[in-house]
Amino acid sequence: MRALALNEVPSAPAVAEVETPRPEAGELLVKVAVSSVNGFDAATAAGYLQGMMEHRFPLVIGKDFAGTVEALGEGVEGFAVGDMVFGVVMKPFLGTGSLAEYVSVPAGYGVAHIPAGLDIKDAGALGLAGTAAFDSLTALDVAEGETVLISGATGGVGALAVQLAAARGARVIATARPGAEADFVTGLTDADIKVVDFTGDLEAQVRALAPEGVDAALQLAGDGGQLAGLLRPGGRIASTLGLTKDVVEDRDVAVHSVMADANAQTLAVLADRAASGALRVPVTATYPLEQAEQAFAAFGAGALGKIAVTCS
Repeated sequence: MRALALNEVPSAPAVAEVETPRPEAGELLVKVAVSSVNGFDAATAAGYLQGMMEHRFPLVIGKDFAGTVEALGEGVEGFAVGDMVFGVVMKPFLGTGSLAEYVSVPAGYGVAHIPAGLDIKDAGALGLAGTAAFDSLTALDVAEGETVLISGATGGVGALAVQLAAARGARVIATARPGAEADFVTGLTDADIKVVDFTGDLEAQVRALAPEGVDAALQLAGDGGQLAGLLRPGGRIASTLGLTKDVVEDRDVAVHSVMADANAQTLAVLADRAASGALRVPVTATYPLEQAEQAFAAFGAGALGKIAVTCS
């Protein structure tokens, strides 16, 4: 099968012919219709995960998937051949990723049915970014009327977090450059999103909107210590970048380091919201698998939102 793969790390991924996976006991074999590019994939190619996870070469990259169940491994329940499913590849090793024509995934974790009304392209770009955004706001316990600062709002996780925070009734301040980036962020929802330019005096801009400090902050980009300094006393910060309490020194703030937990329940909640139109999956570009290398390069160049890859 065709797949976007690495023969070593660090290196640039390339489309290649690799062996089609077979579902082991408890697994589904999914014919992938759509996948997407995530920061995790870029980190894998850059070699940042060496020593953290086993690498099996040729290493097919990719976490998100949406497609059709092609075959069932022994003991699988709750799924049937022909089911439309989506999710995140959640295995303890790297190598059998989803930027490919087929992917094998555990049936018990990281996969859910695609509900009626959810476009398969959106489903294929929703899993990892959506789960990271959802889990971050859950950790922050953002409540109606609170002010939340989202640093890195133009990426896939950030674009979804802006919408989810606004849906909670929060007052959202989001970082973006003036122009196309700011327009992208403010166009994500009908809510009044306040945009601050992270290339300028971030503290002055945020303090002008929240003089006493923000209630919560989400670090998807930027300096965690600086963001923590913009919190009110007793505020909370969540980070997908490994921020720890020692970075914020003796400030009276709570720190939550978030790792996306793509369980079936969270995936189903996100899918239902997207199917209903309450959540927009921010796919801004789509490439065929033959051009997956270009999709990967576009992601690295800072493309807005999500980049989808059609695989079959």
